[in-house]
Amino acid sequence: MSSGHATTGDGARRPTAAEEARTLVAGNRMAALATLSEDGSPWASLVLYAALADGTPVLCLSTLAEHGRNVTRDARASVVIGASDVTGDPLDSGRVTLAGRLEEPGDEQFDAARTAYEAVAPGSGVYGGFGDFTYYVLRVARVRWVGGYGRMDSTDPGAFHAAEPDPVASGAASAIGHLNADHADALLLMAQKLCGHPDAIEAACARIDRYGMDLHVQTPRGPADARLAFAEPANRPGDLRAATVELAMRARA
Repeated sequence: MSSGHATTGDGARRPTAAEEARTLVAGNRMAALATLSEDGSPWASLVLYAALADGTPVLCLSTLAEHGRNVTRDARASVVIGASDVTGDPLDSGRVTLAGRLEEPGDEQFDAARTAYEAVAPGSGVYGGFGDFTYYVLRVARVRWVGGYGRMDSTDPGAFHAAEPDPVASGAASAIGHLNADHADALLLMAQKLCGHPDAIEAACARIDRYGMDLHVQTPRGPADARLAFAEPANRPGDLRAATVELAMRARA
């Protein structure tokens, strides 16, 4: 189980599995829903979802659909949520599986659940009131995050609900593109001076988050991965520029 702050072997901080999971849930609205059919066989379908403030998924299901009928018989379910705007190998991208039970929200939670769902599916303000539609929340019992090849971990529901989504996630793709297109020389210097690869011949930014960034490094000995921690966590997408400039200055020094 993951808790606290995840670090790499050299101590560079990176998001925990709970933070990674919350970031994926916050950054999407489409999920694969798995339910159990009447004969006990698995049934998967694509659904829209919203998330409450603590990351609890909200769904609005109709009994006209098989998954809606399944849930009325057996509340056990799981959802898989993947990273959006995936480039390259899709299996080397993030996804999270949340498993538990689908339950109707109580009176104290119903308005928040309906409001959250209407924000991602405005039409639900009409059809959500039909008799065959029901709002559900997934009571999360298991969380499994996969970040790509060799990057995966489980976390507990308490850590998942308490974690904060990465505040720079919305700007990560553009930051990575900018660094690789315009600052390849600085990335190479970082790999040589800060990552322990003095013989590096090429470096590219593979991932970036509030705590730092991951580099893919090419050396005469073969490829390697490296983690660079920011001097201070970034709290908004606009902070990424200053954080990466500081790394470049540190490398040049």
